Amino acid sequence: MLAIVSAIIFGLGFLLDLLNTRIAGGITGTTFMLLGLCLLALHQAGVGTASIRKSYGSWRGRSRR
Repeated sequence: MLAIVSAIIFGLGFLLDLLNTRIAGGITGTTFMLLGLCLLALHQAGVGTASIRKSYGSWRGRSRR
């Protein structure tokens, strides 16, 4: 989920950077890109993932046939 949000934030930052636009409060494309990197780092660290999984329901627990 954080990876999807990160991709959206990167897209907004890219558009703002292309248009050389600033949002009120000094928010620029670089700000959105740094926020996207932060969200991507949280995703890679495992924040926001489902932690409760049953062993018989996961794809790793199944035997190959």
